[in-house]
Amino acid sequence: MSDFQPLLGLQLDDAEIDDVLTEVGIGVLSMSVEGVPYGVPLSFGYDGNEKLYFVFLGASTDLRKETYAEQVSVASFTTFDVTPDGSWRSVIVSGPLDRITVDEWDTAREAMGDNAYRSTLLSEYELQENPNVWALEIRDRSGRGAGQQ
Repeated sequence: MSDFQPLLGLQLDDAEIDDVLTEVGIGVLSMSVEGVPYGVPLSFGYDGNEKLYFVFLGASTDLRKETYAEQVSVASFTTFDVTPDGSWRSVIVSGPLDRITVDEWDTAREAMGDNAYRSTLLSEYELQENPNVWALEIRDRSGRGAGQQ
């Protein structure tokens, strides 16, 4: 072990990655269109298997999140957890990002209700014919951590 191990961490296995995705509930969605990056902090829900769900609430007048999400072929999402004792875990997932259909709403809502930050706001979200809910299909995933896991 090097002196830098607390900074570098150790690779998380699939079960540990699932734990982070289930427990944390907030992170940063990163997208790039025509070489211009955009990262936005978002609450998320994890279906426990292959998808993360995001509700795009409070859209700006320029609809920046939606514009990027519609144009990006692959998005990346990072979430992390740091404890007062210095232990930490981080997970990065990536894959295609698509707007869900109304038929997928129950699955998305359940996933977000289970672990999204401030999931109580979902009860105020009015379901539309085309909900502003997006799903990232996890194609790649990795995680690292240091300290008590």
